[in-house]
Amino acid sequence: PRVELAWAIKAHQHAQVYFNLISSVEPKFLKLTQVDDLIYREFREVFRELRVDLLNPEELKSEPAKAKWRPFCLRFEGLVEDFNFGTLLRLDSRQEYSEENTIFG
Repeated sequence: PRVELAWAIKAHQHAQVYFNLISSVEPKFLKLTQVDDLIYREFREVFRELRVDLLNPEELKSEPAKAKWRPFCLRFEGLVEDFNFGTLLRLDSRQEYSEENTIFG
């Protein structure tokens, strides 16, 4: 529980920084890492059917999902500094960040 809480705190801090970035730059020009295109391409290969506009928590946190997410994240060890950090995600991208619409993954 303490490790997950520490990750959640760090994710919240990162979320504030990234929210400020995405709010001030047109998203098509924003690059968060030097390998954003590679990450997205591989993400779509591994998670072809995953809807990112309306997330289902089971597709993120179930045991079968975790078995897919772990190897995917490990691909970026050494390429992305915080490759295995948790992140805050909106479940429904049409809605604002709120406690009900946010999941820690």
